[in-house]
Amino acid sequence: MQLIPRHDPYLVVRSTGGVTVAALRGELDLVLVRHLRPELDALVRESDALTVDIRRLTFCDATGLGLLAHCAGRMHRRGARWRLHCDQPWILRLIRLTALGDVLRPEPGPADLLGPADPLGQPAPSGPAVSLPAEPGVTRPVS
Repeated sequence: MQLIPRHDPYLVVRSTGGVTVAALRGELDLVLVRHLRPELDALVRESDALTVDIRRLTFCDATGLGLLAHCAGRMHRRGARWRLHCDQPWILRLIRLTALGDVLRPEPGPADLLGPADPLGQPAPSGPAVSLPAEPGVTRPVS
């Protein structure tokens, strides 16, 4: 796997065998969306297969979901492969409540997507995805 050189604490990008993996971390809000949009737009334009890993996000609002939906929609229209790795119950619930599941198509993804630790020193998350209740407004405690 080839690490694409960059110095961004919120985005780590690797590419190998025609697949590009973009791992996001931090708070995906208006400020970070403005920062990341040019980078993600470039990845969407240039990638035949793009996997976005959001398992290290600590926050995501409607602006963040909008950016992800924008990227996914452009990839789908181009006929390119889109994958979104997400195993966080609170983000999965937002995706369900906003009816973006068919566009974003979240999946848990492998624990070792960026190896045992990413270049920023953060351990890769592990464990199975959490299934959420289908009824709006019903939540389970997050452990």
